[in-house]
Formats: sequence, structure tokens, C-alpha cells
Amino acid sequence: MMRQRARARRGGVLLEYTLVGIPMMFALISVFEMARGMWLYHTLAYTVKEATRYASVHGANCGVAPNSCSITIGNIATVIQNQGTGLVPANLTVTLTPAMGSATTDTLQNLLSNATQWPPASPTGTNAVGQPITISAVYPFQSALAMFWPGSKPQSFGAVSLPASSTTRILY
Repeated sequence: MMRQRARARRGGVLLEYTLVGIPMMFALISVFEMARGMWLYHTLAYTVKEATRYASVHGANCGVAPNSCSITIGNIATVIQNQGTGLVPANLTVTLTPAMGSATTDTLQNLLSNATQWPPASPTGTNAVGQPITISAVYPFQSALAMFWPGSKPQSFGAVSLPASSTTRILY
């Protein structure tokens, strides 16, 4: 009699795991992926804000004697790299936009070696106190959930672009 009951229950655990365990694992991985995406976005936004703050106190008055605190695009890129824990420099696209003139857009990896002064000094006062400057960045986020999608390859899912931007006025 006991053997008949055991035989009747055989496969019950497998069925329960299939119906409950697999969706629970998917839900758990989904929570971790959402948290990772939010962490990357928050890091990106914080990084851009700190870089804009850094650039805002290095305007026209920094280049006037006896001051020597003018900065380059490479200096700003270094601030972004130091503040952006977990952001891959080769994947992060940064745009530096002065009040007037053309914007500079490139990957963080390439901007690290750029020795151009920024904000740019010009006769029109692009780097004068009160002029707006904007730093924006875009970072691709590829979720690991793609590997669980039935019938697809992980490479078939496109990355979601996480944007961040910060604008302030030159203070010094």
C-alpha cells in the first residue's frame, strides 16, 4: 500500500518545481537586472552632474593671472572616469556643449587624452561667468534576461541607451 502511494507521488516534485521554481528564478534574475540597470543609470547621472560641477568652477577667471586652474577635456573626462564606477570607458559616449560653438562628442576612452581647453576661451566669452555649459552622456545597457527569452540569441536583443545630462552656469 505504501509503495502504491509513493509510486503515485513520483514526479510531483518535478512538476511543482517546473510550475513554481522556474518562474521564481526568472523573477529573481529580473529583480537583479532591474537593480543593475537602475544602479548604472544613477551612477551615470551622478557622474555627469559631478563633471558639470567641476567644469563650472573652471571658467574664464581660471586662466587670468595669477590663477592657473584652466582645465582640458581630458581633465573633465578623468573626473567622469573617477566618479563613474562600473561604467566601461569604451562604451560611454560623452558630449561637452559650451554656450556657443560646437559640441565635442566622443567615447570617454578617447576623451581622456584630449588636451583641448574646455570650456573653450573665445573673444565672444564662451567661458565667461554666467555662460551655460552642458555635459551629457549615453551608456548602453544590455540585460542578461535576453538569454532566457525562448528561441533567441543574447546578441539579438538590442541594448537600451541610458541617457544623462546636466546643465549649469560657469561660476568662476
